[in-house]
Amino acid sequence: MKLLARFLFWITGWKVAGGWPEGLKKAVLIAIPHTSNWDLLYARAAFFIMDVPVRFTIKKEIMVGPLGWLIKGLGGIAIDRKRLPGKKKQTYTEAMINMLKNRDELVIMVTPEGTRSYAPKWKTGFYHIALGAEVPIVVGYLDYKRKLAGIGPVTQPDGMILEQIEEMMAFGRTITAKYPDQGIR
Repeated sequence: MKLLARFLFWITGWKVAGGWPEGLKKAVLIAIPHTSNWDLLYARAAFFIMDVPVRFTIKKEIMVGPLGWLIKGLGGIAIDRKRLPGKKKQTYTEAMINMLKNRDELVIMVTPEGTRSYAPKWKTGFYHIALGAEVPIVVGYLDYKRKLAGIGPVTQPDGMILEQIEEMMAFGRTITAKYPDQGIR
């Protein structure tokens, strides 16, 4: 996959900037901006090139048969929202916190906008996952103007959610989305 990713970047003129923080084995990786279906292809290719073992979550019901095998090969990881003993069905946030807490190495990629359309606010689930699992948030980005995929700021959640998300969004405003009108403002 890494060779295929390098070939894709070579023929499209994309480059990789920066690298994964040394020694970081668990994190929530936010991929910004998210305005196009192409974002997953370029982001996934960049993380293959950078040797980032990034995973993204998907409902376990989809992870069956040939489609499930393909999604798993690209880094998909099934979310099982099973009931915990004596409790209600767990939320996606709880399931991801438990995944991060129960593994020695896991990087989960999330798109904070939650949509490819313009979103004036980011969804905050990624922040709550990182805070609950006690792992940092790493900003991954795609700058279509410069054809640059890279790693941006690393934030350790401290509960100051609005301030910390605004800092990440401020970085995002320096990046050009595929469809800028739908990007971070």
